[in-house]
Amino acid sequence: MNVSKLFKSFYYAFQGICTAFLQQNMKVHVTCAIAVIISGFATGLSPVEWSILLIVIGAVISLEMMNTAIEAVVDLASPSIHPLAKKAKDVSAGSVFVFAVVSVIIGGLIFIPKWF
Repeated sequence: MNVSKLFKSFYYAFQGICTAFLQQNMKVHVTCAIAVIISGFATGLSPVEWSILLIVIGAVISLEMMNTAIEAVVDLASPSIHPLAKKAKDVSAGSVFVFAVVSVIIGGLIFIPKWF
């Protein structure tokens, strides 16, 4: 095992995370995640509820990172406006939106019974 390559791969992954966190939508997702985590501590969630929320938060952030990557590749491959490029970017963004809506529903199922 080449330890140098291993550390480089972690470095590049960290660079990717930092790049993604500069995107406007990622800032929104992270802000919401922080609010959910604070609410979770204030509410006193069970370990199972924490596990569900952390999986959902991780999935939304990962999907947003994939969306950012797809948009960058599409922009590289098709610098001019093209219907297929638009379709790829729209579907990628839509996948994040769908899971973000589902995550709000999951959050509601966890928090609303504890609050009311």
